[in-house]
Amino acid sequence: MKSKHLSIIAKKEFRGLINERTILLAVLLQLFIAMFSSFLMVGLTSMYDPSSLSKYSSSRYSVAYAGNESQLLTSLQTSPDFRVFPMDLSTAVAALKERKLAAVVYVPDTQPDAQEPVKITLYTLQNDLQTAIVEVKLRDIFLKYEQGLREIRADRLKQEFVHIQIPKTGGGADFYEFVYGLLIPLLVFMPAIIASALVIDLITEEYQHETLETLISTPVTFGEMIWGKVIACEVLVPIQAGAWLVLLMINGIVILNSGFILLEVTVTSLILILLGTLTALHYRERTAAQFIFSTALVVVILFALALPSNPLNLLTRLAVGTAGGEQWLVLGITLVIVIVLSVITQWYAEKIGKTHQTG
Repeated sequence: MKSKHLSIIAKKEFRGLINERTILLAVLLQLFIAMFSSFLMVGLTSMYDPSSLSKYSSSRYSVAYAGNESQLLTSLQTSPDFRVFPMDLSTAVAALKERKLAAVVYVPDTQPDAQEPVKITLYTLQNDLQTAIVEVKLRDIFLKYEQGLREIRADRLKQEFVHIQIPKTGGGADFYEFVYGLLIPLLVFMPAIIASALVIDLITEEYQHETLETLISTPVTFGEMIWGKVIACEVLVPIQAGAWLVLLMINGIVILNSGFILLEVTVTSLILILLGTLTALHYRERTAAQFIFSTALVVVILFALALPSNPLNLLTRLAVGTAGGEQWLVLGITLVIVIVLSVITQWYAEKIGKTHQTG
């Protein structure tokens, strides 16, 4: 296997990727999203934990109050987060449907010291991000009102205190958990998944366009052609993953051990690329190869996630600086898997290449 031939094939594939507008648009889209990763994190965090957005909101929301006047009305009127408009229930609900209000609070005529419970009804808009923020802000007011009712009805309440030890955590734990536990591993492994699917297209298109015989007629062997395509796809991974990390750090996210993260992602991505290569060599048809590879990829990822020291967990620990000696063990195991898959790929490519030469 000659390095000159490998570089020729790799350059050919790079030129093809540059001319392939779909791939370029996909890469540019990733970079564009990464440039605004702070907005991306806020949006995804809102789905992961909607209440995390409440502390970023400084708006005053229009809320209708219907029903019996109570201490709850006073608490809402004194809150800096709401503008309260007392009105009847039907008018308030109609205004809510027209999105003139953020919520409607209905309090029945039940007296605070009555025997029956006070059932407060909250009307909000469905599937609305603003609703999540309003509900979080209203929750504190409702809890304060509930505490007042408990004090009024203290003679009828029986309480048994249960001591619960809750570990103290700093503010923004959910946001920290989301960024380092999900967002960073997802972003840096995304180029590896794209590259592994890309190598299938590069190999199967040689069969579909019937250009394989032309390549084999040159001094380049079949194995060199395959490895040239593998190298072209592999080089894209650290470039894209590195761009993600740089843009995340520009957006204020502290990422430690970025060099080792890139090394781990590059080595791990080679496993996925080689699996895609073997799949493409076996099926030789793009649709079938992509379907089988996608199904197998899900199984591989689930198996990897079941391991305590899986690559995704390792990336999280590397990013926060808590990884220990197991990082070298994981890297060593990954390198062994890469070597085994490389030997299998080379053997399979030589076998297919001999078949084409004799055919």
